[in-house]
Amino acid sequence: MSMSDPLADMLTRIRNAVMVKFDSVQMPVSNVKLSVTKVLKDEGFVTDYHVSQDGVQGVLTIDLKYGVNKESVIVGIKRISKPGLRKYAKADNISKVLDGLGISIISTSIGIITDKAARAHNTGGEILCEVW
Repeated sequence: MSMSDPLADMLTRIRNAVMVKFDSVQMPVSNVKLSVTKVLKDEGFVTDYHVSQDGVQGVLTIDLKYGVNKESVIVGIKRISKPGLRKYAKADNISKVLDGLGISIISTSIGIITDKAARAHNTGGEILCEVW
């Protein structure tokens, strides 16, 4: 069965795993999922990630990050641009998530980066998701 929005599936898997306090979550790997995971790791929302070649596609394993009292670092994660309604923004129109406490992950011509990096490079793009 084909999936119409693999990135939304990834975000839902992360959201569900955080709700039940799993240590890690697995999903089929793709280049977009891998790039989004790299941004999440660089920004400190996840501990680490691993890619294993299992069958044709491979498996992406994301190690989730928790605080001292087992509270999750990821409080919320939301898909913004959807297959039926894409959301684009110019560099000067990218809004901050929770006044800078969260990040937007944006697909630009220079790759998948955060909203802060997009403003620094003065480039806009498709707003994929928000994480706080």
